[in-house]
Amino acid sequence: MNRSVNPTWFCVIALPVLIGVGITALLALDGQPLWIRYLVTLFLAYFMGAVPWGYCLMRWSRGIDVREYGSGRTGMTNVLRTGGGRMAVAVLVLDLSKGILAVLLAREVLGSTAGEVAAGLAALAGHNWPVFLGFRGGRGIATGLGALVMMAPIAAVIGAVIFVPIVLLSRHLSLGSVIGVATAAMALLLLAWLGMYSSIYGWYAVIGSGTIIWQHRDNIQRLLQGTERRLGVSATKIN
Repeated sequence: MNRSVNPTWFCVIALPVLIGVGITALLALDGQPLWIRYLVTLFLAYFMGAVPWGYCLMRWSRGIDVREYGSGRTGMTNVLRTGGGRMAVAVLVLDLSKGILAVLLAREVLGSTAGEVAAGLAALAGHNWPVFLGFRGGRGIATGLGALVMMAPIAAVIGAVIFVPIVLLSRHLSLGSVIGVATAAMALLLLAWLGMYSSIYGWYAVIGSGTIIWQHRDNIQRLLQGTERRLGVSATKIN
């Protein structure tokens, strides 16, 4: 497995440093040209998304590398299978906050829907391909949803409403995730077409949902083969 990061150095030292650098950069953005504000905002959004909360919390609480278990991912689902429900809820909230804060940052600094879309996608990219962990992170459901909640809450609610019953009936988190994401994306495109949201948000629907579904390609293959793990099945260590 990739051991590109020393867990003590990163989780204890690097995170506060990143936060401090981010705050300092934001204070210096006032009055800067638009291209500089975009560059800094997207940089911060990516690194905000790249904070691997699942990895850090499992290191702190259990002393294990979550990438060595189950799917090898750092997101909520693999944490649920490895560390249990309470840990998974904590990771879910923190990963949601990454998308939420990225869009809020863009809204404050850039003041445009295009900036919000770009920041949301940057946070999603950071979560899925974090530079700190050799570009191997999660699948993007929570972070992508967090950004969507800020941009188009109705579409986010529609996706969640579809997600929950599918997971309860099928016991497959991956199936609920893929269908929920696709539904939310179609809802956003429809709502934008109806004029309820900016048409620019449609780019987030297409690129964001495409990215998340692509990250689930191995799950989709196992679903088709009937070998996908069901909800409640614990993760085993990867050999």
